Amino acid sequence: FDGVTSMLYFHHGSTSFDHYDKYFKSGVDWDAVTYMQLANEVIHRYNKHAVSIAEDVSGMPGLCRRPDEGGAGFDYRLAMGIPDYWIKILKEKSDEDWDIFEMWGVLSNRRYGEKTIAYAESHDQALVGDKTIAFWLMDKEMYFHMHVDHHNLVIDRGIALHKLLRLFTISLGGEGYLNFIGNEFGHPEWVDFPREGNDWSHQYARRQWSLADNKDLKYQYLANWDKAMIHTVNENKILVSPNARQLHMDVANKVIIFEKNNLVFIFNFSTGNSIFGYRFKAPGKGIYNIILNSDKKRFGGFDRVDDAIDYPTSEDQEISVYLTNRTALVMKKK
Repeated sequence: FDGVTSMLYFHHGSTSFDHYDKYFKSGVDWDAVTYMQLANEVIHRYNKHAVSIAEDVSGMPGLCRRPDEGGAGFDYRLAMGIPDYWIKILKEKSDEDWDIFEMWGVLSNRRYGEKTIAYAESHDQALVGDKTIAFWLMDKEMYFHMHVDHHNLVIDRGIALHKLLRLFTISLGGEGYLNFIGNEFGHPEWVDFPREGNDWSHQYARRQWSLADNKDLKYQYLANWDKAMIHTVNENKILVSPNARQLHMDVANKVIIFEKNNLVFIFNFSTGNSIFGYRFKAPGKGIYNIILNSDKKRFGGFDRVDDAIDYPTSEDQEISVYLTNRTALVMKKK
């Protein structure tokens, strides 16, 4: 359901939602709420497999609870604040100024019992006039240095952070995940449909899948990562598991470590701190293996981390790992 916020309120969402009264008192269009309850009741009564999703920026409580509980009956809501947040920090902050506690808070703070679709970006960022995460990260360098034989620091940073932001989003941001076709491999062009302003051209009404298939270009690395990431998440039922449990936060080295459904997610957002023997408390004693490593060559990394060995916990239930900068690792207990 598109534009739900505009339907829910007579002011169409043009206010700050800083108090619960704004969800339940003046300004709410109760006829619209009743319509949504009725629509979702009909949808789910006549199609048990249907899924309804609300696009709402207001955060209306109960939007994803059943009508018989007083809710509007949607199955999911879009986590619309996440893509806005990523664009904001990419646009306004240097990498050194990223706040890991703020990142954790934005991605994990949502209403209990109301399922959310997380996404790093959508079609909105891919349309002409806006910029995708890949373009914010790599800009014009994508047009000149995406050949596998070209070495470019802007591209190296862009590929590394593109992988980290998407894994952080899918693992922490919700109970579902959304991607717009082509964004997963960093498609360098915007989408522009035929209109008077472009003389009814179809030139950019496309997605160039050949870029991801071309073994001479680095887009393949991001496509490979996306496939491996989705596979890991699906195989381990990450999206349907309980909320993540924070294990370790290291401001100085910009390290975030959390556990979710028996997997340990390790993120090093540091620009240059690669640390031998980085130690952190494991969720349980035993032997752990790396099952996903963003620094692998086939993902556009540098193969600095050995993911073929066992990582046993110490007597203090700690794991020691070589944690390289701008790298994400996922570990699983044997």
